[in-house]
Amino acid sequence: MIFGVAMTVTRDQQLAEDVAQQTFERACRHAQVYDPRRGSVRTWLTAIAHNLAIDAVRARRAVPVDPQDLAPLLDAMTQTPERQAIADETSAEVREAISGLPHDQARAVVMAGVYGMTAQQVADVECVPLGTAKSRIRTALEKLRASLRDRQYRP
Repeated sequence: MIFGVAMTVTRDQQLAEDVAQQTFERACRHAQVYDPRRGSVRTWLTAIAHNLAIDAVRARRAVPVDPQDLAPLLDAMTQTPERQAIADETSAEVREAISGLPHDQARAVVMAGVYGMTAQQVADVECVPLGTAKSRIRTALEKLRASLRDRQYRP
């Protein structure tokens, strides 16, 4: 599961193996901070792996994702290895909420959230001003937060 998340973000087997190992090392070093009220161990480990993978990709200065490749990725959000790694109700709700966003906002939030791109990198890939990229990401996150909050309170 951890390797799958790392592989999804890094797209490099060797780097994903390193990230998976670092995930377990970090979990052992910081086991005392785990709080079962905030989520399962699986969720905690997956979050650690995701954050480490993003840091590793940023450190390597990965090649930006071609904007033409994002449309199929957005359409296939339910077929990702992350879905297999985090097969819970929350991730399905997040994918559904992302699919309800305007296309430009969905692309921006996926590039920033899943691929770990900075707002500047999103702006460069999308050929828009930095402020526009930041606004798209912020607006998308606000809409996602509101959408997920509304779903939480539905009976």
